[in-house]
Amino acid sequence: MDLKTGTRHPWTLGEKLRRASWIAAWSLVRRGPRALSPLRIAVLRLYGARIGHTTLVHTGVKVLMPWNLQIGDHTAIGEGVEIYNYGQVTIGRNCVVSQRVWLCTGTHDYKRPDFPLIWFDITVGDAVWLAAECFVAPGVTIGDAVVVGARAVVTRDLEGGFIYAGNPCVLIKPRRRD
Repeated sequence: MDLKTGTRHPWTLGEKLRRASWIAAWSLVRRGPRALSPLRIAVLRLYGARIGHTTLVHTGVKVLMPWNLQIGDHTAIGEGVEIYNYGQVTIGRNCVVSQRVWLCTGTHDYKRPDFPLIWFDITVGDAVWLAAECFVAPGVTIGDAVVVGARAVVTRDLEGGFIYAGNPCVLIKPRRRD
């Protein structure tokens, strides 16, 4: 079924085995010093992630499905970041995803009594800083050159070139860039 439209998907045995293999491999490399970032990136790529040059993946990062992950050049993924990506997560170039940020593509269809899992892609533009512990909800697109303040809750698309913060996330001011 289609991941992009958020339709329900029954997992096949092959998909479950692929996921189990990923969990085992990632558990071996996700902890450890910053110097292990190249090894973490190699394992992510082995499982289908598309990752640019001079990217950094810190310790304790969780990735649900690396085959649904794309990260641009010169981007840093901070310690303890959670990428809950049933849907595609795309992070642009020259970005900072600070510690314990949560990028969450999955949710449940509350209109149905069985609450089936649904998912929607997340896109983060170029030159974006997602500050510590912010939450990005399913289906959100964050434009280029955005700063999202610490612990903000992003539930709607953010236009590029601005600073946002708060819960709910609101526009604070234009981002001045020298």
